[in-house]
Amino acid sequence: MVLGKRDISSDTAYFVDLAETRSVRQKVKLITQFFAPDYAATGQLLDELVRQLAKQGMPIEVFTGQPGYAYGDAIAPSRESFKNLKVYRSRATQLWSNRIRGKAINGLLFAARAFLHLLRHGWKKDQVLLLTTAPPFLPVVGYLANLLFDTPYVVILYDLYPDIAVELGVVNYNHPVARLWRWLNKLVWRRAKSLVVLSPAMKERVLGHCPKIAHKVEVIHSWADPELIKPISKKDNWFAHKHGLVDTFTVMYSGNMGRCHDIDTIFEAAKLLRDEPIKFVCIGGGAKREKLIESVRFENLTNFLFLPYQDKKDIPYSMTACDVSLVSVSKGMESLVAPSKLYPALAAGRPIALICPKGTYLEELVQKGAYGSSFRNGDSELLARFIRLLSTNAELVEQMGNRGRYEMTTSFTPYAIGQQYIKALTKQ
Repeated sequence: MVLGKRDISSDTAYFVDLAETRSVRQKVKLITQFFAPDYAATGQLLDELVRQLAKQGMPIEVFTGQPGYAYGDAIAPSRESFKNLKVYRSRATQLWSNRIRGKAINGLLFAARAFLHLLRHGWKKDQVLLLTTAPPFLPVVGYLANLLFDTPYVVILYDLYPDIAVELGVVNYNHPVARLWRWLNKLVWRRAKSLVVLSPAMKERVLGHCPKIAHKVEVIHSWADPELIKPISKKDNWFAHKHGLVDTFTVMYSGNMGRCHDIDTIFEAAKLLRDEPIKFVCIGGGAKREKLIESVRFENLTNFLFLPYQDKKDIPYSMTACDVSLVSVSKGMESLVAPSKLYPALAAGRPIALICPKGTYLEELVQKGAYGSSFRNGDSELLARFIRLLSTNAELVEQMGNRGRYEMTTSFTPYAIGQQYIKALTKQ
């Protein structure tokens, strides 16, 4: 466990006046299956990214699908238009969306629609395609469009496949599907204008497969909006009042509880704290959510609260209804995924309890910024001790929270990250 020493007592956020940003002429077409109002982290991040790029003068078109995670409005407008931003949505495809096979089929159908869309509109040579790995095989569409129309493309590698599938034991490393996938990846990566990865470890993994593209790979972190999410006292927070969290020390996990996230260590720590006035709040969904709920019931734990994904307008209140935020990565996944939940937690001004393998970039960020502590996978006892320490030391909670907020507002704002994306999209 590493506790920080640097003290920053106030929020010294620095914001750039976007009105003074010069116009960027490069046109961009984003293709992604997930986009707001989808509650998937990818959809929310991409919505914020394109709006930021549009503010900075870059004309953006988005081709996307209908919401897949949203539980509110099942159908979003097929077309929307804002200043410098146009959004086109294909019809919904929701076949067995809670199963791996169904998600794969939905992804293939969306990729086919995206390719047909580019056949009709992809001849524009003055634009750059921006594609994501959501679904994982979508970048192949950019490769084909480049072959047909010589349209340049940039790929955001949110997840590395087939590496994740191999690590999770879904497919063997030497399986024909995995070998084909790696071969396609190399074709796509070599022809891309730029590749964006979310961490240095992901860059090393990519270069391990394809070392000759080092000049194309850009490390650009995720972000959060410090003007949307601001520190709020729990006593002034309606969300905390609604769920009875005002007078209870609250540990929050907000986001996807997926196969790449360590939920077991959190559960075991909660078991150790079962008789103490500490509440664990889990907001979101994912493959491991139901298993965690079943485990909580089996152990008769009363210190858990499960809530669904929240509307974006409510996130500033849900993220600040806690005293400490949890971020986790399963062992072996540190170079394959990069949790985006860290950044809104920093914006909320709350300490971070990070569960991850040794030597990850996340651990380096937390230790350097001194806004929390990191723990090895399975070290539930040390995690419980840290949570117990914070529950008895309000001053330490405030200091760590202030340091995290400072780090976010100086390094991970939408403006700062948008500038890095503009560089990747316009590089020659």
